[in-house]
Amino acid sequence: MLGLTASDAPPTVAVTIFSAGVAAGVADVITFPLDTAIVRLQVQCECQTSSAVRYKSVLGTITTLAKTRGPMKLYNGLPAGLQRQISFASLRISLYESIQEFFTTGKESNLGSRVSAGLTNGGVAVFIGQPTEVVKVRLQAPSSLHGPKPRYTGTYNAYRIIATTEGLMGLWKDDVPCHFVSAVIAGFCTTVLSSPVDVVKTRSVNCLPGRYTSVSDCAMLMLTKEGPSAFFKGFVPSFL
Repeated sequence: MLGLTASDAPPTVAVTIFSAGVAAGVADVITFPLDTAIVRLQVQCECQTSSAVRYKSVLGTITTLAKTRGPMKLYNGLPAGLQRQISFASLRISLYESIQEFFTTGKESNLGSRVSAGLTNGGVAVFIGQPTEVVKVRLQAPSSLHGPKPRYTGTYNAYRIIATTEGLMGLWKDDVPCHFVSAVIAGFCTTVLSSPVDVVKTRSVNCLPGRYTSVSDCAMLMLTKEGPSAFFKGFVPSFL
């Protein structure tokens, strides 16, 4: 049997981590203004000053912030955001296969090993990347949130002040519990929305020739013969 060529060989862990980090970083740069707008909308009711700018929509927030504070204000906290992607996304994406191999220990992969690998991989990534998330959000929030003067002068100043005034655990606020709850809710909502399409797709792919004339025909027959619950068969393993 011929050996793998350079183009066929799987990438090393280092290459995977680097590629995942760069990809996530580029995506973060593109979407960062949206992230900033979301943070501002979520915390604006906590502003102590009555003169604070009020935002009404994502686009309105981006436009108002760019006009009143300058376009670069939309990228406040970007260094922490990139650090988060490098530490969180790259590890979460690149180390999953290695962790899964550890749980399978030479055996065939099953649901239990995949769930264990996902929980371990996600937990490690969240623990390592959480300080960057805390700093990113605080820099994205309005500087007037806690008084007239800015809380921090920059990314590394924020790390230092949080660690010295709130202790090291201040950098891990709402770490695992918050991420776990949000992941469960997000996974549930995603499964609810995607399950009907996934079931129809599976049936269409697996059916004998002539069983269904089209995807819509498959969906209609499922609905009329089996009822709406047919679209959620296999929901539990999909959710897990």
